[in-house]
Amino acid sequence: MPTPSLDSLPIRRLTLRDLTACADLSEDRGWPREEHKWGLLLAAGRGHGVDAPDGGLAAACVVTEYGPRERPSLAAVGMVLVAERHSRQGLGRRLMRHVVEEAGITPLTLHATPLGRPLYEELGFKATGQAEMVRGRFVPSGRPDVLTRTATADDLPAILRLDEEVFGTDRTHIVTRLPAFADQLRVAEEDGRIIGYAAAWPNMDTHVVGPLIARDTATAQALIASLAAHTNRPLRTDIDVRHRELLDWVKEHGLEPVAFNAVMTHGITELPGDWSRRFAPVTVAAA
Repeated sequence: MPTPSLDSLPIRRLTLRDLTACADLSEDRGWPREEHKWGLLLAAGRGHGVDAPDGGLAAACVVTEYGPRERPSLAAVGMVLVAERHSRQGLGRRLMRHVVEEAGITPLTLHATPLGRPLYEELGFKATGQAEMVRGRFVPSGRPDVLTRTATADDLPAILRLDEEVFGTDRTHIVTRLPAFADQLRVAEEDGRIIGYAAAWPNMDTHVVGPLIARDTATAQALIASLAAHTNRPLRTDIDVRHRELLDWVKEHGLEPVAFNAVMTHGITELPGDWSRRFAPVTVAAA
């Protein structure tokens, strides 16, 4: 029986049953398996995949929508992967065209590596920002001026209000998963009012700091320091390059630059919300 062409293979919806296949695809491309992250994305978002004729997935990506379910105000595209043996045959372009067409009038955003950026530009995405990934063991110094503590269930309504105000649209379906997804969820307080929050979630041998939302740089620093104080793992995070002061500070405290990703949008010229209080995403795969 002849092997079907890649163009004829259907794009189907992925579910949590595809978690192992997604992790296998990551590994195939030299990425970490990141099963924990895949689990969040497949549960909170919508996966798209193409089954390979020889088994496993030939390609996959995940779209996470925000705002009203009946009419999302923003969707983030992430984990766009094509198996090595099927690369450079147009499969990634076909998958992304499907995502763009299905989104319709919903604006899209994604973090693009230098390798992937030309494809996204071809599809009409524009670079509107940049994030820098940093990684390393945090070296503490001094005591932060801002009070932080472990978040409780009673804090969730205030966290959700702050998150929507800063992110610019509702992402309850992501934020409410953080207590189970993350190893740490902490808030910063002033006069009994929450002025920032951050999570640290396990990803292979690191703890990823994200989301990181804070009133100002000092609050972001206090949250990072408090998360670092409660883990023995290296930290990793992706910080908006406009937050130069925070980037300089984390590098002074042991984190090292790893890579830059372009923040790209389709259908809007800039992301909604207040970038000055949005320091790092939950994950670059979900904005």
